[in-house]
Amino acid sequence: MPKRETVFIAGSIAISRLHPAICERIGKAVERDLAIVVGDADGADTAIQRVLADRGARAVTVFCSGDTPRNNVGEWPLEHIYPDAPSGTRRWFTAKDIAMAEAADYGLMIWDSRSTGTLSNVIELLGQDKTSVVFVNKNKEFVKVADIDGLERLVDMMSATAREKAEQKMRLTERMAALRHRQGALAL
Repeated sequence: MPKRETVFIAGSIAISRLHPAICERIGKAVERDLAIVVGDADGADTAIQRVLADRGARAVTVFCSGDTPRNNVGEWPLEHIYPDAPSGTRRWFTAKDIAMAEAADYGLMIWDSRSTGTLSNVIELLGQDKTSVVFVNKNKEFVKVADIDGLERLVDMMSATAREKAEQKMRLTERMAALRHRQGALAL
């Protein structure tokens, strides 16, 4: 039996209400019977879980760091990640996101143009040669990120303040340069 296609759906913690266009995309994933991996955070993760539950999604796995999920609206199976990092730290929660990116074939992200966590997920997927479709909440539009050019289009939507925060938190320029170099080497 072929492996079921898996989509990693996530978004910014600051987004708690999903635009109808993203709800429709989530609904299409459920209709196509895709396997869905989602996190357990407040904000977009919980809103995504609510949409999945409302649509009767069954092929959902909720990833959480440690023993207890913060949210599991549909009481779906859990994938526990036990990071080698202090509980509650950025590295503690990032390990769960990396595991979801590894489990997925592609991503569907909901981004507020600021969240470094969601942007990190897009970069992680891209680093694994996986495409993301990112709903940019402030512009109400989808942006496909399948290569460094798509990522640059996405990053160009950030304010100077948000970009500086991304530099401090995740070394954005350095990570993009590494991807650019890798993709350039693959093109040879």
